[in-house]
Amino acid sequence: MQTPTKLAGALVLAALISLPTLAAEKAKSGAVATVNGVAISQNLANAFINEQKAQGAPDSAELKNAVREELIRRELLTQEAKKLGLDKSADVVAQTDLARQAILIRAFVQSYIKKNPIGDDKIKAAYDKIKAQAGSTDYKVRHILVEREDEAKTIIANLKKGAKFDDLAKQSKDPGSKDKGGDLGWSSPAVFVKPFGDAIVGLSKGKYTETPVKTDFGYHVILLDDTRPATPPPFEQVKPQLAQRLQQEQVQKYVAELRDKAKID
Repeated sequence: MQTPTKLAGALVLAALISLPTLAAEKAKSGAVATVNGVAISQNLANAFINEQKAQGAPDSAELKNAVREELIRRELLTQEAKKLGLDKSADVVAQTDLARQAILIRAFVQSYIKKNPIGDDKIKAAYDKIKAQAGSTDYKVRHILVEREDEAKTIIANLKKGAKFDDLAKQSKDPGSKDKGGDLGWSSPAVFVKPFGDAIVGLSKGKYTETPVKTDFGYHVILLDDTRPATPPPFEQVKPQLAQRLQQEQVQKYVAELRDKAKID
């Protein structure tokens, strides 16, 4: 027997083997169980089951029984917490309010997105814009990042004397590339901050910047290893990610409009 995957909470494995199926009379009454006189609603069980299915759990009798047992366990612990008066604790009340807010916000966002879908034309326009910004060429670059301009100038002077870029890269303060000879892989200039991207485009293959390139991160010495024609992923491959991004931007815009209209003291 396969256990349901990713069940929220600590579902007891033994329960998956020994639990009986949900009683028909309880299903009819709208409760999956009653714990010390407190009914656990079918709606609550359905919400829990749907969460597990969304995470990949198969819709099965084992899942329903495991969810039932978990809800019984939760109700028992909730009752014990109430006996201690923890439900009236200011911290618990605040956390409950936050959880309720999060649920309501999620429900609103899902409703808003459903009522205001992003059309394929907008997604395609966003794709074309990104493709145009990326340009027609990818660049394979290395860099050495240091704190001060004089440090970068010393690195450039050492390169002119014949020092190897890989060796000098060990003093870079970029932890992601310093041990790889400063290698940043293949990228479009558009993914970098503007001074860095502009410097890349101005280099010939095998050449490095003879003047330090200043960005918000510090001073860079950049070496262009190679170039190749850009090959953007096909539209259908990135369509879901683009749609999600546009949905997020649409919701953020709506929230900004709500704030502008709201009376906030």
